[in-house]
Amino acid sequence: MPAMRGTVRVVAAAAASLVLTLTGTVAGSAAPRPDRPAPPEPTALAKQLTRDVTLAGVHRHLVALQRIADSNGGNRAASTPGYAASVDYLVRKLRAAGFEVSTPQFQYEAEIVDRAEFSVGGSGVEIVPMAYSPSTPEGGVSAPLVVVPEDGSPGCEASDYDGLPIGGAIALIRRGACTFADKQAIAGEAGAVAAVISNNVEGPLRGSLGGPDAGVIPTVGISQADGDTLSQQEGATATLNLQIRREQRTTRNVIAQTRSGRTDNVVMAGAHLDSVADGPGINDNGSGSAALLETALQLGGNPQINNAVRFAWWGAEERGLLGSQAYVSGLSQEQQLDVALYLNFDMVGSPNAAYFAYDGDDSDGVGAGPGPAGSAQIEQAFVDFLQGRRDVPVAGTDFSGRSDYGPFIALGIPAGGLFTGAEGIKTPEQAAKWGGQAGIAYDPCYHQACDTLDNVDRTALERNSDAIAWVTASYAITTEEVNGVAPRPGRGP
Repeated sequence: MPAMRGTVRVVAAAAASLVLTLTGTVAGSAAPRPDRPAPPEPTALAKQLTRDVTLAGVHRHLVALQRIADSNGGNRAASTPGYAASVDYLVRKLRAAGFEVSTPQFQYEAEIVDRAEFSVGGSGVEIVPMAYSPSTPEGGVSAPLVVVPEDGSPGCEASDYDGLPIGGAIALIRRGACTFADKQAIAGEAGAVAAVISNNVEGPLRGSLGGPDAGVIPTVGISQADGDTLSQQEGATATLNLQIRREQRTTRNVIAQTRSGRTDNVVMAGAHLDSVADGPGINDNGSGSAALLETALQLGGNPQINNAVRFAWWGAEERGLLGSQAYVSGLSQEQQLDVALYLNFDMVGSPNAAYFAYDGDDSDGVGAGPGPAGSAQIEQAFVDFLQGRRDVPVAGTDFSGRSDYGPFIALGIPAGGLFTGAEGIKTPEQAAKWGGQAGIAYDPCYHQACDTLDNVDRTALERNSDAIAWVTASYAITTEEVNGVAPRPGRGP
């Protein structure tokens, strides 16, 4: 899952790049809507597939991904040998199970950071350059540090800089309330020569400005602790030297479709396969990839179903949803209409797990609006299974655009899925509801080298794998509740 960015409303019919933030805010447990009829009786396929998809089977794939990372420099990032080996592992398994498999290539612009140095008053500070940040001039820039007041929306309005000696300064801005792109753009318009954005939760801050044309001034992230320290050093001389170059690279998606089922009402389910460069990515997103792979293998390439199922493992998600965006942009209008719905699984085994389903009907009223028509029904399908059949409370999480459902929603395709939390902090209320530890992140190893096999909650992984199997199999039989398309008479099991 890409690093947190900002929050904007996603407009379903507009194809746009998404520069968004998952807030992690939830509004309690989801519950069946009082005006909704009782959920449909489970199909025989849903029951059988849920029995067949086991934790042992899912975990075996995680072991494979860990060993692939261990043998390839400790990661499975896009365009690396570790990612290529991950693709090969999936393709071999899927073809053996009888699927039609393709690995379409796409190109993207990679950023290579040659130098990233920041000091204040002569003392070095650890930084993480924002994706799509401009470089500083050769040799860097030195300027006074100006601290932007920390109000409800720090650095999000031009008036935040009124009265500050911001001209020619380096601005220290707290994260929150608007996108990183907005913060640096407003600071640049006010006269800052660089922006340093400090986290508002523990840990380093990684993020993106959203695209190659979004960067106005060089922009980096720092930890909350370093931000607190630097806020007491206003006026000290700060020096930032940021040298970034860009080059074209090629990577692949993995697409596997059943040979049975109608191809004009396809059920899609996806997970990103790549890790960040800093670690093996076993929770993010080996967990979603492995659960999806085991669901596909147990379903098989030629099941007795009404609707074809298309499984997707995306490349370069960690660089900004690039694999799913490349795939969706390559669909003709008729091919888009053939996709009945999209299910997304990104981080489904976090060690301090929450149980989130994407808020298809916007009942929480947090962040972005509702998903396209049918998304509410997808959310409810996951709630019905986890709460109704596993007695696990489910909370909503915003369609923030932070994962691979974003490009599908932008085309108006109904979407939903599961998520167990990233760097957001578990609240006492959530700990009382789900267990785990309040006051620490859902995944303390998010985007770090410690995201290994030891960084997975097996209980959460098993519950969510069951839910993935159940809902995928249910829609393979009928999507009528989501999009009104009933099974053809005389077809299916």
